[in-house]
Amino acid sequence: MNLRNIAIIAHVDHGKTTLVDALLKQSETADTQKFEGDTIMDSNELERERGITIFSKNAAVRYKDVKINIVDTPGHADFGGEVERIMNLVDGALLLVDAKEGPMPQTRFVLKKAIEAGHRIIVVINKIDKPDARPEWVLDQTFDLFVELGASDRQTDFPVVYASAKQAKAGPEPKLESMTGIKPLFDAIIEHIPAPNSDANGPLQVSVVNTSHDNFKGRTGVGRVIRGTFKPGPVIWINREGKQTPAKITSVMVFDGLQRKEVAEAQAGEVVAFAGIENLNIGETVADANQPEALPVMAIEEPTVKMTFGVNTSPFAGKEGQYCTSRNLKERLERELQNDVALRVDFGQAGESFVVSGRGELHLAILIEKMRREGYELQVSRPQVIFKAIDGDKHEPFEQVEIEVPEDMAGMVIEKMGKRRGELKDMGNDNGVAKMTFEIPTRGLIGYRSEFMVDTRGQGMLNTLLLGYRPYAGDMARLEHGSLVAHESGTAVTYGMLTAQERGTLFIPAGVDVYEGQIVGQNAKPEDLIVNVCKEKRLSNMRSKGDGVAESLAPHRDMTLELALEYIGDDELVEVTPKSIRMRKQLLKDYERRRAGQL
Repeated sequence: MNLRNIAIIAHVDHGKTTLVDALLKQSETADTQKFEGDTIMDSNELERERGITIFSKNAAVRYKDVKINIVDTPGHADFGGEVERIMNLVDGALLLVDAKEGPMPQTRFVLKKAIEAGHRIIVVINKIDKPDARPEWVLDQTFDLFVELGASDRQTDFPVVYASAKQAKAGPEPKLESMTGIKPLFDAIIEHIPAPNSDANGPLQVSVVNTSHDNFKGRTGVGRVIRGTFKPGPVIWINREGKQTPAKITSVMVFDGLQRKEVAEAQAGEVVAFAGIENLNIGETVADANQPEALPVMAIEEPTVKMTFGVNTSPFAGKEGQYCTSRNLKERLERELQNDVALRVDFGQAGESFVVSGRGELHLAILIEKMRREGYELQVSRPQVIFKAIDGDKHEPFEQVEIEVPEDMAGMVIEKMGKRRGELKDMGNDNGVAKMTFEIPTRGLIGYRSEFMVDTRGQGMLNTLLLGYRPYAGDMARLEHGSLVAHESGTAVTYGMLTAQERGTLFIPAGVDVYEGQIVGQNAKPEDLIVNVCKEKRLSNMRSKGDGVAESLAPHRDMTLELALEYIGDDELVEVTPKSIRMRKQLLKDYERRRAGQL
């Protein structure tokens, strides 16, 4: 069968989506040759803003009469649930590695998944046009990683292609001047990635690795025809618990370019999209109506971080959001659960708040960002790690952290990581850049990223990889911060803010509405301080000494959603609306906080 199914895997920002652009534009598929611009596959607004892939996506191109199904996967470990599912969809993978940086933490994560699936892997050393590229060193490091992850002899004997995805060029040698286009990569895919080895005559089995909603066709699933021939008509739908339900497939589609094309039937080995089962979920099986057999249920790694999502209870509730009730929140979270297998939601008894668990802070922050853009209004608590009892002992998630900083800043980073129970495992120097590897409890990392960027003046790089659960590392020194809390509701004015900014850093500009209990800044001391940013200057005909001196406000610190989630303490919340991100105390009144012993 002239078909190849491949996934493109890599560490975040190593050029996966740019490479897919080049493959689409230089294929023999007429529709994709017309594409202009970059990051064609990153169609989501959030992905374009952040420059990262969050959701896996499918495309198909033709080259030399061979159809190649391509799946672009996320590179960030927080979206590892996507990568795990995709490995069941393909027969091989392209592993992209940066020609300067070499294998990074997420390279290890995605490669491990591909090796466990037994796939053939082509290594693409990308960005060889960088002035400080070192492809030979990167190749050695990549080979060592294959061996370390337990790859088979066949997998470690991997083909290597050198590329500059930005210039849409590739070749068997790291010589940019001799490259003319991306065709050598197509040739490598056809030569080294095996065609699907599937039984076209057996009873039907279709895996479900992704779901989406179509306005015309309803709920659609994306999967692979493992066995048999897939055509519209009666089938048996087997859910994750093994329950069998008769269903009818109304439409079968295959990928052509970035489009889905309806077909009368799809052969075994083909990647398909299909409609007709309204409550279809990821990890289920569509089977033959007469001989239903379930596929093994996919095991997905457990979440490690949880947050509480609740109805917004601030004085500004309902002013900016379209969906504000607990029923709206519950329905939205239930819908997200159908598409995100790495997410867990405890709907609880009260119904006003829900405990949402995910792979990391970014995983949950992206969900919150999606919800606020859809018009939802909610309040969320500080992220907390999920502890487990294993053999009667308390265990917690640990992460491997790889840090690159200018050499003179290394001491400060080691000191901060030490306070957070981080253990230095390896340290090296590369042209004045210190490279360090730590192992640290996940709870020690919560709130550290923004502090790290300030400490390194934006020159540091921090990458993490989940190592799994280990025995509890012990209590951690409380890293308290003090907040500047608004004294009364009103509009913040320059006069009141000038007094407040002497005490710390402000988070708001002049002229915005605030309410009592809202956090308007960070105190320079580790305790909360109530400030009156709404205080106006008294207008009188009395002049005091120094009146003629013009004072101005220092620029405020703009708090994004991620920064706000990292900043808040255990007694604080982030209020999220379509127009604003605010931070507040759980108890808004000063006397309530005093009574609760929080001040």
